[in-house]
Order: sequence, then C-alpha cells, then structure tokens
Amino acid sequence: MTTIATICARGGSKGLPRKNVLPFLGTPLIAHSIAFARAHPAIDGGVFVSTDDPDIARIARDAGATVPYLRPAEMARDDSPKLPVIEHLVAHLEAQGRVIDCVVDLQPTSPLRTAADLDGCLQRWAAADAPGLVLTVFDSGLNPYFNLVEPAADGSVALSKGGGLGRRQSAPPVWALNGSIYVWRRQALAHAAQHGMWSVRVAAHPMPASRSVDIDTADDFALAQWWAARQLAEGQTPR
Repeated sequence: MTTIATICARGGSKGLPRKNVLPFLGTPLIAHSIAFARAHPAIDGGVFVSTDDPDIARIARDAGATVPYLRPAEMARDDSPKLPVIEHLVAHLEAQGRVIDCVVDLQPTSPLRTAADLDGCLQRWAAADAPGLVLTVFDSGLNPYFNLVEPAADGSVALSKGGGLGRRQSAPPVWALNGSIYVWRRQALAHAAQHGMWSVRVAAHPMPASRSVDIDTADDFALAQWWAARQLAEGQTPR
C-alpha cells in the first residue's frame, strides 16, 4: 500500500493575507505541515503541494515537498472547492505511473497536529468496517441540542435540534470538524470529488481543542503560536 500526503495552499487569503508563508515560530506556516508529513513513517509515497502561487511553491520545495505544477487558475478562486483540487493532483501523479492507495490531506493552516493524531486516523481507516474517509474533529463546547439556536420566520429563535435539555451533559455528543487531517481511500476520494464529501462513508478521530486551531485570522495565528509555544515548553512538539 502506498500512502501520500497532499497539502493544498492558495496564494490568496482575505482573512489573513499570505498566511501560508507567514513565519510561525520562525518557519513559514506551510513548512510545518510539510515537515510533519515527511517525518511520519506511514507516508511513504511522498509529500505533494498544490498551489497557484510561485512563492508558496518555492518555499514548499525548499521544505522538501514536491510541487509538480502550479494549480490552474480556475481551481484557485475563493469559491473553488477543495476536493476537485486534491483529485486533480492525485490524478496527475497517477498519470505519471504512481499507484496510490491512501491519501492523507493536511491543512496547512492547522499546524498543531501530532503524530499520534495521524496514527489514530490511520488506525480507524484500517478498521474492518473500512470507512472511505477518516477526518479529525473536536469538542467545540457547542451543541445543537443544548446551546445552538436558529432563527424562525417570526424573528424568534429556538434550539436547532430537540426540545431542550436542562444540562449539557444530557445532550447527545456532537463534534466540530477541525480540518486538520483527512485520510482518504483512493476510490472514495474520486467519488467524493464528484459527489461531495458526505457521499462516502465517513468516520471521525477526535483531537483536543488545544490542537484544533484553524488559522484564518491574525487572532487565530496568535492563538496557534501560543499553543505551539506551550507544547514546546512542556516538552512536546506540534510535529
């Protein structure tokens, strides 16, 4: 079985301009995900970056990733969905003769993941019930049965689900996607690229909120650096 890592990074970012190349603990942000993938023994088929930006491509190559091409402009718009971008990259590699069984997609704006997080995803991926995708989630503290409300036509609000519970612990467990890790079966990825992520069987691997920061704003960036520095001070490492 061959497992590759993919990392998708557009040059444009409205929330935090140039976020993928901003120094994160002294190293360009995208380089942290590249180093993580290169260090994990399960990723034996290479680390590949899809980007439309020459500067990101240069930094990615310097960090040890392969950037086989600059992404077509029609796949680099603000509204471009991600799954066709990953499928485009994987299909390009297969056209060169590579055989790919497993695709580990890493979000470059989630630098706090650890090897144990990916280990957990891969163990779930290899389970007997064989999900097409394993993704990472976390407990956000919000629950549609307890404290998530939605507006009605008359301007009032009501709980999104259920009739109301007196304590959060009584609510069914729910998870929020953190976007950090996606582990795909090759054929499931091809199907989802056409029909959407939820068209395949999905399983989840929980991560703590402290490793689930997704950088989209300057505040997110500062928070993620704080958590990363704390991990290092405690003898841990985000990678």
